[in-house]
Amino acid sequence: MSGGTGMSEQQQARGHRAVVTDAGRPLPVRTPTPGSVTILPTPTALHEDAVRRAGGTLTALGEDTRGIVWLDASDPDGLQDALTTAPGVTWVQLPFAGVDAFAHLIAEHGDRVLFTSAKGAYAEPVAEHALALTLATLRVLQKRARTTSWSREPEGTSLYGRHVVLIGAGGIALEYLRLVAPFDVRVTVVRRSTEPVPGAERTVTTDQLDAVLPDADVVVVAAAMTADTSQLLGEHQFAIMPDHARLVNIARGGLVDTDALVDALRSGAITAAGLDVTDPEPLPDGHPLWSEPGALITPHQADTPEMVAPLLAERVATNVRAFLGGDGTGFVGVVDPAAGY
Repeated sequence: MSGGTGMSEQQQARGHRAVVTDAGRPLPVRTPTPGSVTILPTPTALHEDAVRRAGGTLTALGEDTRGIVWLDASDPDGLQDALTTAPGVTWVQLPFAGVDAFAHLIAEHGDRVLFTSAKGAYAEPVAEHALALTLATLRVLQKRARTTSWSREPEGTSLYGRHVVLIGAGGIALEYLRLVAPFDVRVTVVRRSTEPVPGAERTVTTDQLDAVLPDADVVVVAAAMTADTSQLLGEHQFAIMPDHARLVNIARGGLVDTDALVDALRSGAITAAGLDVTDPEPLPDGHPLWSEPGALITPHQADTPEMVAPLLAERVATNVRAFLGGDGTGFVGVVDPAAGY
């Protein structure tokens, strides 16, 4: 047996799965009109196959286009042009879980176009990365990775029995809850509503965030980026967190005040931060976070293209089936224009 291929074969056999949290919910707009689908800006064979597998018909962008699968999160202006060119479009599939780059389009067209995102589709790989950053910062790997000599100082904290404050209750949060369950952690979920979250000890609303931070060992940010959540964690929040607390952010950099985070790490207000996202992003060379001993930074790669592509293809297939069904049921990852995610 080859020792170098076993893990790869197991990974291919299992693969990642979506964590769907909104199946069956009412649509925020009238039921989309079924019709031909256009993949933009650059179609791929994988996503074309997904549309066909679901029974869809592919067409060039034009008057016959009723659905758009948009694959480029960095080009919202291109999608705006596409919607202008094809005014008959009633459904748009966006490529990522976060839709903040398309917020202006959702606000402008959300009264007639159903937008669906990839929320929940990438939950497993991102939650896995969040767990990795959690364990790494607790075990001071951000420091160990930089050292060039053998340390005699015992350092590190166990995750077992700790209190985790988890901001967000989407697919990533639910998968993270599943992953940390064996560590017997106490989890407080912070979300827009007090609706209980399976696996969490308690659930509080966002306005109660400051009330739960003073007892947090780990704070994990897994919320959507909206006008209401911008810089949700700033100078005051870091000041009231315990000095041994760790921050993990795998959502959006703008949810955290970067300058305040740098100050908190330098002053010892918190011990460490594991960040897959930053503000600004990409984080410029020479930024203080790069040289901050308490910071562990990964370059927004909690999920890689190899992980994402098949998951997005499955989401496309699911929503094409719903689109062609014509009764408004079966869509997942529906974006609420009022909420912004």
